[in-house]
Amino acid sequence: MTELQITPRSKPKIRPITIAITAIGGQGGGVLADWIVSLAGAEGYIAQYTSVAGVAQRTGATIYYIELFPRAAAEAEGAMPVMALMPVIGDVDVVMAAELMEAGRALVRGLVTSDRTTLIASSHRIYGVTEKTAMGDGIAKSEKVIEAAVKRAKRLVLFDMAELAEQNGSVISAVMFGALAGADVLPFPPSAYEAAIQRGGIGVKASLVAFRAGLARAQAGAPALEAIAEAGPAEVTTAAGGRLVSRIAQAFPPTLAPILLEGVRRLADYQSHAYAEDYLDRLEGVLAADLAAGGAQKAYLLTEEAARGLALWMSYEDTIRVADLKTRASRFTRVRAEVKAAQDQLVYTSEFMHPRLEEVCDTLPAGLGAWILRTPWISKTLEPMFASGRKIATAKLGGFLTLYAVAALRPMRPSTLRFKREMAAMSVWLERVKAAAPRDYALGVELALCQSLVKGYGDTHARGMRSFEAIMAQADAETITPERVARLRAAALADEAGKTLTAELGLAG
Repeated sequence: MTELQITPRSKPKIRPITIAITAIGGQGGGVLADWIVSLAGAEGYIAQYTSVAGVAQRTGATIYYIELFPRAAAEAEGAMPVMALMPVIGDVDVVMAAELMEAGRALVRGLVTSDRTTLIASSHRIYGVTEKTAMGDGIAKSEKVIEAAVKRAKRLVLFDMAELAEQNGSVISAVMFGALAGADVLPFPPSAYEAAIQRGGIGVKASLVAFRAGLARAQAGAPALEAIAEAGPAEVTTAAGGRLVSRIAQAFPPTLAPILLEGVRRLADYQSHAYAEDYLDRLEGVLAADLAAGGAQKAYLLTEEAARGLALWMSYEDTIRVADLKTRASRFTRVRAEVKAAQDQLVYTSEFMHPRLEEVCDTLPAGLGAWILRTPWISKTLEPMFASGRKIATAKLGGFLTLYAVAALRPMRPSTLRFKREMAAMSVWLERVKAAAPRDYALGVELALCQSLVKGYGDTHARGMRSFEAIMAQADAETITPERVARLRAAALADEAGKTLTAELGLAG
Protein backbone atom coordinates (compact mmCIF):
# COMPACT_ATOMS: atom_id res chain seq x y z
CA MET A 1 0.00 0.00 0.00
CA THR A 2 1.37 3.41 -0.93
CA GLU A 3 0.96 6.07 1.73
CA LEU A 4 -0.46 9.32 0.44
CA GLN A 5 1.56 12.29 1.58
CA ILE A 6 -0.39 15.56 1.96
CA THR A 7 1.51 18.77 2.44
CA PRO A 8 -0.51 21.31 4.41
CA ARG A 9 -1.16 24.51 2.51
CA SER A 10 0.60 27.40 4.20
CA LYS A 11 -1.59 30.14 5.55
CA PRO A 12 -1.27 33.53 3.89
CA LYS A 13 0.90 35.96 5.78
CA ILE A 14 -1.61 38.79 5.31
CA ARG A 15 -5.35 38.49 5.82
CA PRO A 16 -7.98 41.03 4.79
CA ILE A 17 -9.23 43.62 7.24
CA THR A 18 -12.90 42.79 7.80
CA ILE A 19 -15.55 45.34 8.74
CA ALA A 20 -19.28 44.81 9.34
CA ILE A 21 -21.67 47.75 9.57
CA THR A 22 -25.21 47.29 10.93
CA ALA A 23 -27.57 50.21 10.38
CA ILE A 24 -31.25 51.02 10.13
CA GLY A 25 -32.82 52.64 7.09
CA GLY A 26 -32.09 56.38 6.89
CA GLN A 27 -28.95 56.30 9.06
CA GLY A 28 -26.52 56.52 6.16
CA GLY A 29 -24.99 53.05 6.42
CA GLY A 30 -24.40 53.00 2.69
CA VAL A 31 -22.69 56.40 2.79
CA LEU A 32 -20.45 55.19 5.61
CA ALA A 33 -19.51 52.10 3.62
CA ASP A 34 -18.75 54.24 0.57
CA TRP A 35 -16.47 56.48 2.64
CA ILE A 36 -14.55 53.47 3.97
CA VAL A 37 -14.13 52.04 0.47
CA SER A 38 -12.98 55.43 -0.85
CA LEU A 39 -10.59 55.82 2.08
CA ALA A 40 -9.04 52.39 1.54
CA GLY A 41 -8.74 52.82 -2.21
CA ALA A 42 -6.92 56.12 -1.85
CA GLU A 43 -4.55 54.57 0.68
CA GLY A 44 -3.48 51.69 -1.55
CA TYR A 45 -5.95 49.00 -0.52
CA ILE A 46 -8.23 46.80 -2.58
CA ALA A 47 -11.73 47.15 -1.18
CA GLN A 48 -14.91 45.18 -1.67
CA TYR A 49 -18.26 45.66 0.01
CA THR A 50 -21.68 44.09 -0.14
CA SER A 51 -24.97 44.90 1.55
CA VAL A 52 -27.81 42.63 2.63
CA ALA A 53 -31.14 44.22 3.51
CA GLY A 54 -32.69 43.17 6.80
CA VAL A 55 -36.21 42.78 8.09
CA ALA A 56 -38.99 45.32 8.36
CA GLN A 57 -39.23 44.88 12.13
CA ARG A 58 -36.02 46.88 12.39
CA THR A 59 -37.12 49.49 9.83
CA GLY A 60 -35.00 48.10 7.01
CA ALA A 61 -31.95 47.10 9.03
CA THR A 62 -29.04 46.35 6.70
CA ILE A 63 -25.65 44.69 7.09
CA TYR A 64 -22.84 46.20 5.05
CA TYR A 65 -19.74 44.01 4.85
CA ILE A 66 -16.34 45.34 3.75
CA GLU A 67 -13.01 43.59 3.21
CA LEU A 68 -9.76 45.50 2.66
CA PHE A 69 -6.51 44.02 1.35
CA PRO A 70 -3.23 45.87 0.70
CA ARG A 71 -2.71 46.15 -3.04
CA ALA A 72 1.09 45.92 -2.69
CA ALA A 73 0.79 42.53 -0.99
CA ALA A 74 -1.52 41.24 -3.72
CA GLU A 75 0.88 42.40 -6.44
CA ALA A 76 3.78 40.75 -4.63
CA GLU A 77 1.87 37.45 -4.65
CA GLY A 78 0.99 37.95 -8.30
CA ALA A 79 -2.75 37.34 -7.75
CA MET A 80 -5.86 39.18 -6.65
CA PRO A 81 -7.22 38.19 -3.23
CA VAL A 82 -10.44 36.23 -2.94
CA MET A 83 -12.79 38.13 -0.67
CA ALA A 84 -15.92 36.99 1.16
CA LEU A 85 -19.36 38.44 0.59
CA MET A 86 -20.63 38.05 4.13
CA PRO A 87 -19.07 38.25 7.61
CA VAL A 88 -17.96 34.99 9.20
CA ILE A 89 -18.35 34.23 12.90
CA GLY A 90 -15.08 34.83 14.71
CA ASP A 91 -13.43 36.56 11.75
CA VAL A 92 -14.57 40.21 11.94
CA ASP A 93 -12.09 42.88 12.92
CA VAL A 94 -14.47 45.82 13.28
CA VAL A 95 -18.22 45.88 13.89
CA MET A 96 -19.96 49.25 13.63
CA ALA A 97 -23.53 49.57 14.90
CA ALA A 98 -25.62 52.69 14.30
CA GLU A 99 -27.98 51.86 17.19
CA LEU A 100 -27.60 49.89 20.42
CA MET A 101 -29.86 46.96 19.54
CA GLU A 102 -28.07 46.64 16.20
CA ALA A 103 -24.96 46.06 18.30
CA GLY A 104 -27.00 43.46 20.17
CA ARG A 105 -27.91 41.74 16.91
CA ALA A 106 -24.23 41.59 15.97
CA LEU A 107 -23.43 40.06 19.36
CA VAL A 108 -26.15 37.43 18.95
CA ARG A 109 -24.89 36.55 15.46
CA GLY A 110 -21.41 35.92 16.88
CA LEU A 111 -19.76 38.70 14.86
CA VAL A 112 -18.11 40.18 17.96
CA THR A 113 -15.33 38.13 19.58
CA SER A 114 -12.99 38.95 22.44
CA ASP A 115 -9.84 37.95 20.60
CA ARG A 116 -10.36 40.08 17.50
CA THR A 117 -13.27 42.52 17.31
CA THR A 118 -13.42 46.23 18.00
CA LEU A 119 -17.08 47.15 18.50
CA ILE A 120 -18.00 50.75 17.67
CA ALA A 121 -21.62 51.48 18.54
CA SER A 122 -24.05 54.25 19.33
CA SER A 123 -25.79 53.93 22.69
CA HIS A 124 -29.07 55.54 21.58
CA ARG A 125 -32.22 53.48 21.01
CA ILE A 126 -34.69 53.19 18.13
CA TYR A 127 -37.45 50.87 19.28
CA GLY A 128 -38.41 47.94 17.10
CA VAL A 129 -41.97 47.05 16.12
CA THR A 130 -42.12 44.20 18.62
CA GLU A 131 -41.04 46.56 21.41
CA LYS A 132 -43.67 49.13 20.49
CA THR A 133 -46.55 46.70 20.08
CA ALA A 134 -45.94 44.58 23.16
CA MET A 135 -48.94 44.64 25.49
CA GLY A 136 -46.62 44.80 28.49
CA ASP A 137 -43.16 46.28 28.83
CA GLY A 138 -41.59 44.96 25.65
CA ILE A 139 -38.56 47.24 25.64
CA ALA A 140 -35.30 45.31 25.51
CA LYS A 141 -32.90 46.20 28.30
CA SER A 142 -30.04 48.37 27.08
CA GLU A 143 -27.89 47.46 30.07
CA LYS A 144 -27.90 43.79 29.07
CA VAL A 145 -26.51 44.63 25.63
CA ILE A 146 -23.81 46.86 27.11
CA GLU A 147 -22.77 44.23 29.64
CA ALA A 148 -22.51 41.63 26.85
CA ALA A 149 -20.52 44.03 24.69
CA VAL A 150 -18.04 44.70 27.49
CA LYS A 151 -17.48 40.96 27.91
CA ARG A 152 -17.33 39.93 24.26
CA ALA A 153 -15.57 42.76 22.45
CA LYS A 154 -11.80 43.04 22.39
CA ARG A 155 -12.34 46.78 22.52
CA LEU A 156 -15.54 48.81 22.88
CA VAL A 157 -16.18 52.36 21.67
CA LEU A 158 -19.68 53.33 22.85
CA PHE A 159 -21.42 56.69 23.16
CA ASP A 160 -24.53 58.47 21.88
CA MET A 161 -23.54 59.16 18.30
CA ALA A 162 -27.04 60.26 17.27
CA GLU A 163 -27.04 63.05 19.83
CA LEU A 164 -23.57 64.16 18.76
CA ALA A 165 -24.69 64.21 15.12
CA GLU A 166 -27.71 66.32 16.06
CA GLN A 167 -25.56 68.75 18.01
CA ASN A 168 -23.31 69.24 14.98
CA GLY A 169 -26.06 69.49 12.38
CA SER A 170 -25.14 66.31 10.52
CA VAL A 171 -26.00 62.61 10.31
CA ILE A 172 -24.87 59.70 12.45
CA SER A 173 -22.75 58.12 9.70
CA ALA A 174 -20.31 61.06 9.87
CA VAL A 175 -19.92 60.65 13.64
CA MET A 176 -19.42 56.89 13.22
CA PHE A 177 -16.71 57.54 10.63
CA GLY A 178 -15.02 59.81 13.15
CA ALA A 179 -15.33 57.14 15.84
CA LEU A 180 -13.69 54.65 13.49
CA ALA A 181 -10.78 57.03 12.99
CA GLY A 182 -10.60 57.69 16.74
CA ALA A 183 -10.51 53.96 17.51
CA ASP A 184 -7.32 53.77 15.42
CA VAL A 185 -8.00 50.24 14.19
CA LEU A 186 -7.34 50.94 10.51
CA PRO A 187 -3.86 51.85 9.20
CA PHE A 188 -4.94 55.29 7.95
CA PRO A 189 -4.44 58.79 9.42
CA PRO A 190 -7.43 61.06 10.24
CA SER A 191 -6.54 63.32 7.33
CA ALA A 192 -7.21 60.43 4.93
CA TYR A 193 -10.69 60.01 6.43
CA GLU A 194 -11.42 63.70 5.89
CA ALA A 195 -10.23 63.43 2.29
CA ALA A 196 -12.71 60.59 1.73
CA ILE A 197 -15.56 62.79 2.96
CA GLN A 198 -14.43 65.60 0.67
CA ARG A 199 -14.37 63.24 -2.31
CA GLY A 200 -17.95 62.28 -1.53
CA GLY A 201 -18.97 65.82 -2.39
CA ILE A 202 -22.31 65.86 -0.50
CA GLY A 203 -22.82 67.70 2.79
CA VAL A 204 -19.05 68.00 3.13
CA LYS A 205 -18.92 70.90 5.59
CA ALA A 206 -21.43 69.46 8.09
CA SER A 207 -20.01 65.95 7.73
CA LEU A 208 -16.49 67.13 8.51
CA VAL A 209 -17.69 68.91 11.66
CA ALA A 210 -19.51 65.79 12.85
CA PHE A 211 -16.55 63.59 11.87
CA ARG A 212 -14.18 65.63 14.01
CA ALA A 213 -16.62 65.53 16.93
CA GLY A 214 -16.83 61.75 16.67
CA LEU A 215 -13.05 61.47 16.36
CA ALA A 216 -12.50 63.54 19.50
CA ARG A 217 -15.15 61.66 21.47
CA ALA A 218 -13.70 58.25 20.56
CA GLN A 219 -10.19 59.38 21.42
CA ALA A 220 -11.35 60.73 24.78
CA GLY A 221 -12.93 57.41 25.74
CA ALA A 222 -15.40 56.74 28.57
CA PRO A 223 -16.51 53.79 30.69
CA ALA A 224 -19.00 51.81 28.61
CA LEU A 225 -21.58 51.49 31.35
CA GLU A 226 -21.80 55.29 31.54
CA ALA A 227 -22.88 55.49 27.91
CA ILE A 228 -26.55 55.55 28.91
CA ALA A 229 -27.17 58.53 31.11
CA GLU A 230 -30.10 58.27 33.47
CA ALA A 231 -32.18 61.41 33.81
CA GLY A 232 -32.46 62.55 37.37
CA PRO A 233 -35.60 64.03 38.91
CA ALA A 234 -36.71 67.40 37.62
CA GLU A 235 -35.33 70.40 39.46
CA VAL A 236 -37.62 71.70 42.20
CA THR A 237 -38.78 75.20 41.25
CA THR A 238 -41.76 75.84 43.56
CA ALA A 239 -42.41 75.83 47.29
CA ALA A 240 -45.10 73.17 46.82
CA GLY A 241 -42.61 70.98 44.99
CA GLY A 242 -40.10 71.48 47.78
CA ARG A 243 -42.65 70.30 50.33
CA LEU A 244 -43.24 67.12 48.36
CA VAL A 245 -39.52 66.41 48.18
CA SER A 246 -39.12 67.03 51.92
CA ARG A 247 -42.04 64.73 52.72
CA ILE A 248 -40.51 61.91 50.67
CA ALA A 249 -37.19 62.32 52.48
CA GLN A 250 -38.86 62.29 55.92
CA ALA A 251 -41.58 59.65 55.52
CA PHE A 252 -40.06 57.06 53.18
CA PRO A 253 -36.88 54.95 53.03
CA PRO A 254 -34.11 56.53 50.91
CA THR A 255 -34.11 53.58 48.49
CA LEU A 256 -37.64 54.53 47.40
CA ALA A 257 -36.82 58.20 46.77
CA PRO A 258 -36.05 57.94 43.01
CA ILE A 259 -39.35 56.32 42.07
CA LEU A 260 -41.38 58.49 44.45
CA LEU A 261 -39.79 61.66 43.10
CA GLU A 262 -40.68 60.60 39.59
CA GLY A 263 -44.21 59.77 40.74
CA VAL A 264 -44.90 63.14 42.34
CA ARG A 265 -43.35 64.96 39.40
CA ARG A 266 -45.62 63.09 37.02
CA LEU A 267 -48.78 63.66 39.06
CA ALA A 268 -48.11 67.32 39.80
CA ASP A 269 -47.72 67.85 36.06
CA TYR A 270 -50.81 65.73 35.34
CA GLN A 271 -53.15 67.41 37.82
CA SER A 272 -51.76 69.41 40.76
CA HIS A 273 -49.42 69.35 43.74
CA ALA A 274 -52.40 68.43 45.93
CA TYR A 275 -52.96 65.40 43.72
CA ALA A 276 -49.32 64.40 44.22
CA GLU A 277 -49.87 64.77 47.99
CA ASP A 278 -52.79 62.33 47.71
CA TYR A 279 -50.41 59.91 45.98
CA LEU A 280 -48.04 60.02 48.94
CA ASP A 281 -50.96 59.67 51.39
CA ARG A 282 -51.98 56.42 49.73
CA LEU A 283 -48.42 55.13 49.66
CA GLU A 284 -47.88 55.75 53.36
CA GLY A 285 -50.59 53.16 53.96
CA VAL A 286 -48.83 50.71 51.65
CA LEU A 287 -45.51 51.35 53.41
CA ALA A 288 -47.09 50.58 56.77
CA ALA A 289 -48.34 47.24 55.45
CA ASP A 290 -44.93 46.64 53.88
CA LEU A 291 -43.12 47.20 57.17
CA ALA A 292 -45.59 44.99 59.05
CA ALA A 293 -44.90 42.19 56.58
CA GLY A 294 -41.11 42.45 56.97
CA GLY A 295 -40.56 44.54 53.88
CA ALA A 296 -37.41 46.15 55.25
CA GLN A 297 -35.61 42.85 54.64
CA LYS A 298 -37.02 42.73 51.10
CA ALA A 299 -35.88 46.21 50.05
CA TYR A 300 -39.47 47.49 50.28
CA LEU A 301 -40.35 45.78 47.02
CA LEU A 302 -44.09 45.92 47.76
CA THR A 303 -44.06 49.70 48.18
CA GLU A 304 -41.83 50.16 45.14
CA GLU A 305 -44.13 48.22 42.81
CA ALA A 306 -47.24 49.81 44.28
CA ALA A 307 -45.67 53.28 43.87
CA ARG A 308 -44.95 52.62 40.21
CA GLY A 309 -48.40 51.23 39.48
CA LEU A 310 -50.21 53.89 41.49
CA ALA A 311 -48.46 56.75 39.69
CA LEU A 312 -49.39 55.25 36.33
CA TRP A 313 -52.99 54.62 37.34
CA MET A 314 -53.49 58.08 38.85
CA SER A 315 -52.18 59.62 35.59
CA TYR A 316 -54.55 57.63 33.37
CA GLU A 317 -54.95 58.82 29.79
CA ASP A 318 -58.07 60.82 29.00
CA THR A 319 -59.05 63.42 26.41
CA ILE A 320 -57.95 66.22 28.73
CA ARG A 321 -54.46 64.76 29.02
CA VAL A 322 -54.15 64.14 25.28
CA ALA A 323 -55.24 67.70 24.46
CA ASP A 324 -52.85 69.09 27.07
CA LEU A 325 -49.81 67.26 25.65
CA LYS A 326 -50.64 68.19 22.06
CA THR A 327 -50.86 71.93 22.79
CA ARG A 328 -47.68 72.32 24.83
CA ALA A 329 -44.94 74.58 23.53
CA SER A 330 -42.41 71.78 24.09
CA ARG A 331 -44.28 69.59 21.60
CA PHE A 332 -44.15 72.23 18.87
CA THR A 333 -40.46 72.76 19.58
CA ARG A 334 -39.80 69.01 19.36
CA VAL A 335 -41.70 68.70 16.07
CA ARG A 336 -39.73 71.58 14.56
CA ALA A 337 -36.49 69.95 15.66
CA GLU A 338 -37.50 66.57 14.25
CA VAL A 339 -38.31 67.98 10.81
CA LYS A 340 -35.23 70.27 11.00
CA ALA A 341 -37.23 73.40 10.21
CA ALA A 342 -35.38 76.67 9.82
CA GLN A 343 -36.27 79.62 12.03
CA ASP A 344 -38.14 81.37 9.20
CA GLN A 345 -40.13 78.27 8.15
CA LEU A 346 -43.70 77.54 9.16
CA VAL A 347 -44.51 74.03 10.35
CA TYR A 348 -48.09 72.77 10.18
CA THR A 349 -49.12 69.75 12.22
CA SER A 350 -52.36 67.80 12.01
CA GLU A 351 -53.45 65.83 15.05
CA PHE A 352 -55.70 62.83 14.46
CA MET A 353 -58.32 62.59 17.19
CA HIS A 354 -61.03 59.95 17.44
CA PRO A 355 -62.83 60.18 20.79
CA ARG A 356 -65.81 57.84 20.96
CA LEU A 357 -69.01 58.83 22.73
CA GLU A 358 -67.77 56.89 25.76
CA GLU A 359 -64.60 59.02 25.98
CA VAL A 360 -66.64 62.21 25.64
CA CYS A 361 -68.98 61.10 28.41
CA ASP A 362 -66.00 60.16 30.55
CA THR A 363 -64.90 63.81 30.38
CA LEU A 364 -68.28 65.13 31.49
CA PRO A 365 -69.41 65.54 35.11
CA ALA A 366 -70.05 62.07 36.51
CA GLY A 367 -73.83 62.38 36.79
CA LEU A 368 -74.30 63.79 33.29
CA GLY A 369 -71.92 61.36 31.63
CA ALA A 370 -73.50 58.33 33.31
CA TRP A 371 -76.99 59.55 32.40
CA ILE A 372 -76.11 59.85 28.69
CA LEU A 373 -74.55 56.38 28.58
CA ARG A 374 -77.47 54.67 30.30
CA THR A 375 -80.15 56.50 28.30
CA PRO A 376 -80.51 54.61 24.99
CA TRP A 377 -82.34 57.26 22.97
CA ILE A 378 -79.82 60.05 23.68
CA SER A 379 -76.71 57.87 23.32
CA LYS A 380 -77.96 56.56 19.95
CA THR A 381 -78.62 60.13 18.86
CA LEU A 382 -75.13 61.29 19.80
CA GLU A 383 -73.08 58.29 18.65
CA PRO A 384 -73.04 59.21 14.91
CA MET A 385 -71.38 62.51 15.82
CA PHE A 386 -68.34 60.58 17.04
CA ALA A 387 -68.32 57.72 14.55
CA SER A 388 -65.23 58.92 12.66
CA GLY A 389 -61.97 60.59 13.54
CA ARG A 390 -61.01 64.19 12.93
CA LYS A 391 -57.83 65.91 11.84
CA ILE A 392 -57.16 69.01 13.88
CA ALA A 393 -54.57 71.47 12.57
CA THR A 394 -53.00 72.73 15.78
CA ALA A 395 -50.81 75.21 13.89
CA LYS A 396 -53.98 77.11 12.99
CA LEU A 397 -55.84 79.19 15.56
CA GLY A 398 -59.13 77.32 15.35
CA GLY A 399 -57.57 73.88 15.77
CA PHE A 400 -55.26 75.00 18.54
CA LEU A 401 -58.04 76.69 20.52
CA THR A 402 -60.22 73.60 20.22
CA LEU A 403 -57.64 71.40 21.91
CA TYR A 404 -56.59 74.16 24.28
CA ALA A 405 -60.17 74.45 25.52
CA VAL A 406 -60.29 70.71 26.20
CA ALA A 407 -56.94 70.86 28.03
CA ALA A 408 -58.29 73.74 30.14
CA LEU A 409 -60.81 71.32 31.66
CA ARG A 410 -58.08 69.89 33.90
CA PRO A 411 -59.36 71.57 37.12
CA MET A 412 -62.72 69.83 36.70
CA ARG A 413 -61.17 66.37 36.12
CA PRO A 414 -61.90 65.14 39.69
CA SER A 415 -65.62 65.61 39.01
CA THR A 416 -65.63 63.62 35.76
CA LEU A 417 -67.14 60.19 35.24
CA ARG A 418 -63.80 58.64 34.28
CA PHE A 419 -62.07 59.98 37.39
CA LYS A 420 -64.71 58.59 39.73
CA ARG A 421 -64.54 55.19 38.06
CA GLU A 422 -60.74 55.00 37.98
CA MET A 423 -60.30 56.10 41.59
CA ALA A 424 -62.84 53.54 42.81
CA ALA A 425 -61.14 50.65 40.99
CA MET A 426 -57.70 51.85 42.02
CA SER A 427 -58.64 52.04 45.70
CA VAL A 428 -59.96 48.47 45.68
CA TRP A 429 -56.73 47.28 44.04
CA LEU A 430 -54.59 49.03 46.61
CA GLU A 431 -56.57 47.54 49.49
CA ARG A 432 -56.08 44.06 48.00
CA VAL A 433 -52.33 44.66 47.81
CA LYS A 434 -52.14 45.80 51.43
CA ALA A 435 -54.34 42.95 52.68
CA ALA A 436 -52.33 40.28 50.84
CA ALA A 437 -48.87 41.32 52.06
CA PRO A 438 -49.14 40.14 55.71
CA ARG A 439 -50.11 36.58 54.75
CA ASP A 440 -47.95 36.30 51.62
CA TYR A 441 -45.51 39.07 50.73
CA ALA A 442 -44.86 37.71 47.22
CA LEU A 443 -48.60 37.62 46.54
CA GLY A 444 -48.90 41.28 47.47
CA VAL A 445 -46.11 42.14 45.04
CA GLU A 446 -47.73 40.12 42.24
CA LEU A 447 -51.06 41.87 42.80
CA ALA A 448 -49.27 45.22 42.66
CA LEU A 449 -47.73 44.23 39.33
CA CYS A 450 -51.18 43.53 37.89
CA GLN A 451 -51.69 47.28 37.47
CA SER A 452 -49.64 46.95 34.28
CA LEU A 453 -52.80 45.60 32.62
CA VAL A 454 -54.63 48.92 33.09
CA LYS A 455 -53.54 51.34 30.40
CA GLY A 456 -54.61 53.55 27.52
CA TYR A 457 -58.19 54.54 26.75
CA GLY A 458 -61.05 53.35 24.58
CA ASP A 459 -60.94 49.72 23.49
CA THR A 460 -57.40 49.25 24.84
CA HIS A 461 -58.45 50.36 28.31
CA ALA A 462 -61.62 48.27 28.22
CA ARG A 463 -59.69 45.11 27.31
CA GLY A 464 -57.11 45.73 30.00
CA MET A 465 -59.75 46.31 32.67
CA ARG A 466 -61.57 43.10 31.75
CA SER A 467 -58.37 41.12 32.17
CA PHE A 468 -57.49 42.97 35.38
CA GLU A 469 -60.90 42.35 36.93
CA ALA A 470 -60.82 38.67 35.95
CA ILE A 471 -57.49 38.22 37.74
CA MET A 472 -58.65 40.20 40.78
CA ALA A 473 -61.69 37.95 41.04
CA GLN A 474 -59.35 34.97 41.15
CA ALA A 475 -57.11 36.73 43.66
CA ASP A 476 -59.93 36.93 46.21
CA ALA A 477 -59.70 33.17 46.70
CA GLU A 478 -57.76 32.31 49.83
CA THR A 479 -55.86 29.54 48.04
CA ILE A 480 -54.42 31.81 45.33
CA THR A 481 -50.63 31.67 45.01
CA PRO A 482 -48.15 34.28 43.71
CA GLU A 483 -47.20 31.89 40.90
CA ARG A 484 -50.84 31.62 39.82
CA VAL A 485 -51.24 35.40 39.67
CA ALA A 486 -48.00 35.72 37.67
CA ARG A 487 -49.22 33.11 35.16
CA LEU A 488 -52.57 34.86 34.78
CA ARG A 489 -50.89 38.24 34.25
CA ALA A 490 -48.55 36.80 31.64
CA ALA A 491 -51.53 35.18 29.90
CA ALA A 492 -53.40 38.51 29.85
CA LEU A 493 -50.44 40.14 28.12
CA ALA A 494 -50.04 37.34 25.58
CA ASP A 495 -52.73 38.47 23.11
CA GLU A 496 -55.26 41.26 22.68
CA ALA A 497 -58.23 38.93 22.19
CA GLY A 498 -57.76 37.45 25.66
CA LYS A 499 -57.79 33.84 24.43
CA THR A 500 -54.68 32.89 26.39
CA LEU A 501 -56.10 34.33 29.61
CA THR A 502 -59.43 32.57 29.05
CA ALA A 503 -57.60 29.29 28.60
CA GLU A 504 -55.48 29.87 31.70
CA LEU A 505 -58.54 30.77 33.77
CA GLY A 506 -60.02 27.43 32.77
CA LEU A 507 -57.08 25.59 34.30
CA ALA A 508 -56.92 24.65 37.93
CA GLY A 509 -54.92 27.04 40.06
